[in-house]
Amino acid sequence: MSRHRRPVRSALAAVLILTLPPLATPAVAAAPAVAEQRDADRWNVDLALVDADDVNVRHTPTGLRLADPRPAATGRSAVAAGLLLAVPRTLARPANRVRAQVDARVPRGAAVEIQVRGWRASGWTEWREAAPQVRFDAPVTSVQARVVLTGAPSAQVRSVWLTADRVDVAAVAAATPGLTYRVYATRIGLVGQTTANGHTIRTRDHFVALPSRRGLAPRNAGDYTVRVCTTTGSRCEYAPVWDVGPWNTRDDYWNLSSVRENWKDLPRGLPQAQAAHQSGYNGGRDQFGRTVLNPAGVDLADGTFWDGLRLTTNAWVDVAYLWTGSGPRGVVGDGPLNIRSGAGTGYPIRGLAARYAHVPVQCWVTGQTVTGPYGTTSRWNRLAAGQYVSHAYLSAVYGGAVPRC
Repeated sequence: MSRHRRPVRSALAAVLILTLPPLATPAVAAAPAVAEQRDADRWNVDLALVDADDVNVRHTPTGLRLADPRPAATGRSAVAAGLLLAVPRTLARPANRVRAQVDARVPRGAAVEIQVRGWRASGWTEWREAAPQVRFDAPVTSVQARVVLTGAPSAQVRSVWLTADRVDVAAVAAATPGLTYRVYATRIGLVGQTTANGHTIRTRDHFVALPSRRGLAPRNAGDYTVRVCTTTGSRCEYAPVWDVGPWNTRDDYWNLSSVRENWKDLPRGLPQAQAAHQSGYNGGRDQFGRTVLNPAGVDLADGTFWDGLRLTTNAWVDVAYLWTGSGPRGVVGDGPLNIRSGAGTGYPIRGLAARYAHVPVQCWVTGQTVTGPYGTTSRWNRLAAGQYVSHAYLSAVYGGAVPRC
């Protein structure tokens, strides 16, 4: 993402620090007293820079606010929502803590959240609330912020200041494989409508929706990608998360209860909609008070549903939340890309990898020579057992060296 930066405002008047509780980070023990680092990065988020990758917000002389106060016409959310995505900030030195100071007018029925994510070798962390602070489990070299407005139209954000520094924390446990849960999938449809990240849905589109913005990728990016497979494992698709839903918008059910936004008493991996539909949890209603009519924990765009998985009706699927894993990742530069069972185009197709998806790369083998948008090569990358894609269709590989299989 490229933007021209406007001059940073030099003063912050009447700063109000939002009093949200600090978030615990998965796999990190309770932190001891920390030592402040003198050398800290501090910057102002440019709220006036509203452009194509922002959704339903506008900047006025009194601050950032919703452009359209009405809930989305699609009915996926019962309240209006808007999002401003700031330019990533390259830090002068790695940091593992970010603090937010916010000057905002937030009337009853509205909410303002300042969320940040950090870049490390294996990719972006998940989005986390930064007011008053968030700690990452490892130092990051860049920080990106976004401002999320929901509810009443009169909420106004006047300024946001962020500070990134490094503090001493307890030892971090070893990295774990990406989390995988079996959840119920429904089809999105809604061609011509707009997703939560501003993408206009096309016929046979390839993306998914999850019921939390914590795993929402910017438009035309796959920073947060899932692998969704049929329960038999016969078909899979790697697809970016471009929308929020179904049912809820604050149900990151893949996270630990200490981190999960809502419904902290539910088991990890159990969507609130599933608990409501099957067990009458929360009176059988979602966060907006609507009666939950199915147990959906993921929505699939038509292309993912019909072409990637070859489903004909809503079904249970196995979803891997790939940003929770570790190791090298490849970026699909052109797609949907066929996933083959071996290193050549003569092997059966096992599924698809959507354009922009960030796919795990376990290792590589030599196979059929293929010409694609990124050159001519005989290298094939193995994503999982029996899943190969040609290297000629990956625009980049990051997160470490890829070994030979």
